[in-house]
Amino acid sequence: MMSASILIADDQPDVVEALSLLLDGEAEVVRAGSPAEVIRQVGARSFDLVLIDMNYTRDTSSGAEGLALLEQLHAYDPTLPVVVMTAWGSIQLAVEAMQKGARDFVQKPWENARLRSIVRTQIELGRALRRSQRLENENSILRGDAASPLIAESPAMKRVLDVVQRVAPSDANVLVRGENGTGKGLLARALHASSRRASKPLISVNIGGLSDSLFESELFGHVKGAFTDARQDRMGRFELADGGTLFLDEIANVGLAQQAKLLRVIESGEFERVGSSQTRRADVRLVSATNATLEQDVQAGRFRQDLLFRLNTVQIVIPPLRERREDIPPLAAHFLSRFARRYRKDVSGFQPAAIKAMLEHPWNGNVRELEHAVERAVLMTGATQIARADLALETPAQATIEDMSIEEVESLLIRKALARFDGNVSRAAELLGLSRSALYRRIQRYSL
Repeated sequence: MMSASILIADDQPDVVEALSLLLDGEAEVVRAGSPAEVIRQVGARSFDLVLIDMNYTRDTSSGAEGLALLEQLHAYDPTLPVVVMTAWGSIQLAVEAMQKGARDFVQKPWENARLRSIVRTQIELGRALRRSQRLENENSILRGDAASPLIAESPAMKRVLDVVQRVAPSDANVLVRGENGTGKGLLARALHASSRRASKPLISVNIGGLSDSLFESELFGHVKGAFTDARQDRMGRFELADGGTLFLDEIANVGLAQQAKLLRVIESGEFERVGSSQTRRADVRLVSATNATLEQDVQAGRFRQDLLFRLNTVQIVIPPLRERREDIPPLAAHFLSRFARRYRKDVSGFQPAAIKAMLEHPWNGNVRELEHAVERAVLMTGATQIARADLALETPAQATIEDMSIEEVESLLIRKALARFDGNVSRAAELLGLSRSALYRRIQRYSL
């Protein structure tokens, strides 16, 4: 209750003063003398409760102004508790207000103890409703298998983990670089788990895969009716990550227009939901990831230098799997154990020839390719140990175009396009004649 805020609205200054004195020990009190001032205050900041009179024009007792204000407040934020004040003998008006969304009512002259009790109860109920909405939004995002641990037997990865341990306790923004499939998202989870924000959410978003029309809605949220499909209020990723960590994957593929919007939030911590003028704040630590060379994009005018400075307080580079071959056997063993449990297969290890094949394979798709190879092998093997043939590691590049399937040809062309543009998905998509989101779906399908 000590951190609660209450907005009191009445056109009589003595009433507002009396209520302010009564509730001053309960919460921070903000005053308003008209419906227009109420809407302005609610649009400017968040409140835990609004206490409104039903009449604001002299010699008016119909309650029409209060009912209209109540409808506006309920449409603006259905989770905001509104308590109405009515004069004696106007119980019917109070009933009508409850039907339009008021949480409770207080008769004038009020009883101090009852008014305090109503305020406390409605603030707690309102907070519980907002927590429930927040959890519902988080659960719709945070689904999937438990994260794999960071496995580091190689000197190259041990150096990475050393940087993670030194940087994680701070609130410094981190830019993670590495080829596709190296485990940038996994490293972001490790940074969050070792930080002082570990008890708060880690929210991930493939920001480079968002269309311009969805960018603001996904990151900042929207209110009901903001656009055609906005059927209810929705929190954005910044709001969901408040107090925790926000992981922005594929940051290099964000357009310049959206980069400016992102920079403003990073600098000020402030944003507005789509369709709303209310400024909200979020305290988040940013971890961003890319497989591109952002300095080259800055020179080419594709990426803002001031945004790069904000994101790149600390840089961590994850080496490709071909440069950390000591990690291949323990990673493969980890994936084997996980998929054997998932698919209920009695598979306990790898034959020596299979291990040799994995150590010699180029792994252009890095850890993600290794994971999919082991998953496929667990499914296909009929023995208790994975054989070399079960891994099916021969690459499409070893065959002629005539011998390849359509999927293999498509995968090869996507690999070549990504290599040509140093992993820049937007430019590769343009070359291939695909939308950025369509190319992302194919990258995931082929584990590139």
